[in-house]
Amino acid sequence: MQRYDLDPDELETYSPDIPEPADLDGFWSRTLAEHPFDPAAMRCVPVDTPLTTVDVHDLTFPGFAGDPIHAWVTRPAGASGPLPAVVEFLGYGGGRGLPGDRLQWASAGFVHLLMDTRGQGASWGDGGATADPHGTGTSTPGFMTRGIESPETYYYRRVYVDAHHAVEAAAALPWVDPARIAVQGISQGGGLTIAAAALNHRVVAAMPDVPFLCHFRRAVGLTGGDPYGEIARYLSVMRGRESAVFSTLSYFDGALLAARATAPALFSTALMDATCPPSTVFAARNRWGGEAEIVVHPFNDHEGGQGHQWLRQVQWLRERLEDTGTPADPA
Repeated sequence: MQRYDLDPDELETYSPDIPEPADLDGFWSRTLAEHPFDPAAMRCVPVDTPLTTVDVHDLTFPGFAGDPIHAWVTRPAGASGPLPAVVEFLGYGGGRGLPGDRLQWASAGFVHLLMDTRGQGASWGDGGATADPHGTGTSTPGFMTRGIESPETYYYRRVYVDAHHAVEAAAALPWVDPARIAVQGISQGGGLTIAAAALNHRVVAAMPDVPFLCHFRRAVGLTGGDPYGEIARYLSVMRGRESAVFSTLSYFDGALLAARATAPALFSTALMDATCPPSTVFAARNRWGGEAEIVVHPFNDHEGGQGHQWLRQVQWLRERLEDTGTPADPA
């Protein structure tokens, strides 16, 4: 894999003119008002696992249209809190998997909420559990063009509301300090991290890794690969719809929503990333509405920083939470 995007010096200042819908803020205010979070609809039950250092709960919370969204909640064994929480969003096609699949954040002393992505979960990992009961019009296989005829029907309208509500669900958990909730995710999860921080100002820190769903105009056709390739294939068949498609996508563009986020952020990108071009990541980072750092991995593809990045995140997050050790001792 060779570098194909802008030079590092250009990336640092890359801030393209991306057309913004005049009603972008109104669209999201109305969407959240039409689909409010109802904490009374949450269900959280303990899961019997062989693990001894963490406790796992099976959480169901109401997402878009009140649809049940599944999540795992993992916390240090016996901890009563209040603890800081990390809400994690998944990469494209994956599901929440099995209880105990992801132990790092809880092992570091946080309550960890891992949100299932509606309709996904059968491409990699150990599977998902959340349906997407809403139909769509004509689309290319995958999720990128489902309902793309309008922002009202677009698939990611539902997922972004789910991400917003995942933060609310975390805040409602008895072990969580609602004033210390961070969001994190890789690829699609990074894009949802941006959306959650932009739409829910309860978020106090955001950690988007190699984020997807940013600067669609540049990404589509630049990489040649999926998932952005799904949009290109759609337009190659549904000719003449380019204007309408990119109009819809503009309501979900992380490079535009980033300006609405106020929490400090720690981004990452990889200069050989053929899935989420680094210029699309910098487009979001350079518009971020608050403090925004970025870690650049010069010789990596879409795997990004992996464990190296996570170690950096833990240190960075503890600093933001003004904590130099374990966030809280288990009760």
